Amino acid sequence: MALDLSPAELDEAMQAYFAKCQEKLGFIPNVLKAYSFDLAKLKAFVAMSDDLMLAKSGLSKIEREMIAVVVSCANHCHYCLVAHGAVLRKLTGNPLLAETMVANYRAAELDQRTHAMLDFSWKLTEAPWEVGEEDRAALRKSGFSDRDIWDISAVAGFFNMSNRMATASGNEPNAEYYSMAR
Repeated sequence: MALDLSPAELDEAMQAYFAKCQEKLGFIPNVLKAYSFDLAKLKAFVAMSDDLMLAKSGLSKIEREMIAVVVSCANHCHYCLVAHGAVLRKLTGNPLLAETMVANYRAAELDQRTHAMLDFSWKLTEAPWEVGEEDRAALRKSGFSDRDIWDISAVAGFFNMSNRMATASGNEPNAEYYSMAR
């Protein structure tokens, strides 16, 4: 990270969370290390990220990762493209799909429903002031409930914030992400 921020002492809960990451991934994601300078910010980031990406939702985990990748593509966020591209490769078992999504989701072979979700996420990232009822109606027509639309928007909003923080702080992806699920 380009900012000189010393890590704070982690409490038991965050020590356990880091240990779980180490166990499951084999490393601690740099984004978590970046937030570790302030325990309150780290806990808030983890809580929101885990809720959006892992909690019960009408969106699958793959769909949520696709949103993360598309938003990160629109924002040219190196950290998130590498990290979430790796997660998408792992979840789908399809490196071709994941790498195409990282480069340009419009070139990926996706169904109409998924395209509608990703088009909305892109527009919410690139031109949020243009999002209107016609965009929500298109999502409803594609089979998304109002709760799903909330979740799509929340995931897109979170990754817009995360992309900006990763870029502003010079946070680089862990080297391990590059070889994951290849």
